[in-house]
Amino acid sequence: MNPYIGITDFTSFEQVNMMLELFRKHKSPGSQRMLHVGVMMSFKTLNDMDTKWSKAFPPKETIADIFRPTNEAVYYCLHYADYDHKTRFTDLVYGLQYAGPWVNALQLDMPWPDPEMIAKAVRTSHKAVEIILQIGKNAIEEADNDPAKVVQRLKMYKRVVHRVLLDKSMGRGLGMDAVGLIPFARAIRENFPNLGIGAAGGLGPETVPLVEPLVAEFPDLSIDAQGRLRPSGNALDPIDWDMAGEYLVKAQQLFAQQANS
Repeated sequence: MNPYIGITDFTSFEQVNMMLELFRKHKSPGSQRMLHVGVMMSFKTLNDMDTKWSKAFPPKETIADIFRPTNEAVYYCLHYADYDHKTRFTDLVYGLQYAGPWVNALQLDMPWPDPEMIAKAVRTSHKAVEIILQIGKNAIEEADNDPAKVVQRLKMYKRVVHRVLLDKSMGRGLGMDAVGLIPFARAIRENFPNLGIGAAGGLGPETVPLVEPLVAEFPDLSIDAQGRLRPSGNALDPIDWDMAGEYLVKAQQLFAQQANS
């Protein structure tokens, strides 16, 4: 499973082209790492409910226009958020329909969603998508901050989830404690060797080195960035694409250095 470098909060295909050109320019020869293009949706924005995120997330009707074919492989991921446990399998089906024909993955920013609901939604949508399960702050706390209990919970998702994203920040720009995530990543890798592992939390152009302890042990780690890609650090504000580009290049350099060490 090829790892990725992710940016979440794209709102246009022009932004995709801009980051893809930069990614291609700085990609190491032979690297299988992909550019992860993340677009946000939530239970509320899907169902046209009032939420502060309506101004930050792209209208659901425009998402398929962001996920367009390109000349180089891009990992198009719909990030679906619901921390109130209101989502039904039909919501996931409709979300995937709005994502269009080129979506590659569905990331569930939900604490321990029903695995049967996920499987049913994917079958009903008829889309060959990977499922990424965010193991965020709430999910880890529900597992008593215990890697063994996280592993026990993950056993319910066998054959349903393809990747996990360890993310205690959950889009809020909080700095990553990579050393603190290592026991969780180790436990997951030992018990699910074929599961892709990613990490997020406060990564940006000045904070890419935060992830180094994880990369040193897991060179195939995927990463994603969101909140720290704007000067304010507030995910309600638009991304500063100069900052996003600087983060992207520094992340590629970090992984290249690790591969050559």
